[in-house]
Order: sequence, then C-alpha cells, then structure tokens
Amino acid sequence: MSAPILRTDALGVSYGRVEAVRGASIEMPAGGVVTVIGANGAGKTSLLNAIMGVLPSSGSVAFDGRLLGASPIEERVARGLSLVPEKRELFGSMSVEDNLRLGAWRLGAKAIRTGLADVFARFPRLQERRDQKAGTLSGGERQMLAMGRALMGRPRALMLDEPSLGLAPRIVKDIFHIVGELKETGVSILLVEQNARAALQIADWAYVMELGEIVMQGPAAELANDKRVIESYLGLGRR
Repeated sequence: MSAPILRTDALGVSYGRVEAVRGASIEMPAGGVVTVIGANGAGKTSLLNAIMGVLPSSGSVAFDGRLLGASPIEERVARGLSLVPEKRELFGSMSVEDNLRLGAWRLGAKAIRTGLADVFARFPRLQERRDQKAGTLSGGERQMLAMGRALMGRPRALMLDEPSLGLAPRIVKDIFHIVGELKETGVSILLVEQNARAALQIADWAYVMELGEIVMQGPAAELANDKRVIESYLGLGRR
C-alpha cells in the first residue's frame, strides 16, 4: 500500500464499562479503498465515529501525517475527512439541492456551483429530483444524496458506513459501482460494510473486526479466499 493518509493507533471506544472498540490500529493508503468487515455489533460504526470525532476515544488518530487529537468535527471536515453515516442524517424537509449545498458550507459560491455540477453528473437521479424534498426519496436515492453531500465538501478521504444497508440488490450494485468510480478519482475510501463479499471485491486492503477488535487483516483478495472469512462472512463455500 502507499503511504497512509489516515492512521489509527490503539484506538479505543467505551460506553461506560462496555468496550466497543479495543486497540484498533488501521491504515488507509492515499487513493486506495480499505474495508472493515464484521458482524453486526462488532464495533465498526463506533470505529468510524471515533475517527470522525463524533465519539470520545483513547489512542490516536492521524490524518495526512498530523495527529487530530481533540479536533472538532468541523476541523476534520475542513482538513478533508468526511463521513457518510449509516442513518444518512439528511434534512427531510429540505430539497435535494439544499441538502447538497449544506455539504459545501465552508466553500465559496463558485465551488458550490462546481460541486453541484459534479454531483449531478455522478448522480443524474439527484438532478432530476433537485427540487424534491429529501424525505420523499427512495432508500437508494437517499444514499446517493448522503454520498453527494459528503462529496460537496471535496474530501480527500471518505468514510462510508454501511452504504448498502436496506437497499435492493440492484441499487446495491449501483452504489458499489459509484464507490469504484470514486476510487478512480483519487479519493481515499474507508468502507464499513456487512456485505462482505461486495466489499472485498472492491477494496484493496481489508480488516476483519470481531467484538471490538481487529482480528485479521491483509489484501482484500487474499481475505476473500481465506477459509475462516469464507465460513464466517461469505457463506460455507464459494459459488
């Protein structure tokens, strides 16, 4: 892998006496796709939220070679780190376009116009619905809007939390195709996903998380052929 743009060292997250994440050390190379797979409740979402500064954590997070420390979320976004949360967290009563504009709140009018043009080119369906309220969109459209809003901020590293959750298989295929396209633009991607098969197909490097700990890591193609991963996350055999 190339030099990491994002690195965590012994990252820990606790909810009272419950340790959701323990000693998680991961690296995300610049321009690559890294996935974290694991069962529901393994601690994957807590890991992303700690990196983004949503949750307090122990250990350290470094972005582009600089420790983030207690930097607020806004500063992390300004540095080029963005998170598309599992619940999308859109403003349902606002239009698609206004939701997108909020993603570029720190940029000027010219950058917003350019960002809208780029997002609409990548997600034509959003352009068709630019004046429609976000709360009336389908599940797949809401996921596209959440991703588009994150891209409006021109992130250097994009974290996606369960982008395929609750979507029809055809829409899941579309979402992963878009992730692949983003990789080609040079955006670094950290993908947390329960759909392990799809995640391993698109990622360069993979981590397996169980009960809050990283228990395996390696090239995604190798883990996709690992017997333990196949039995635990890909079914009892390859088809």
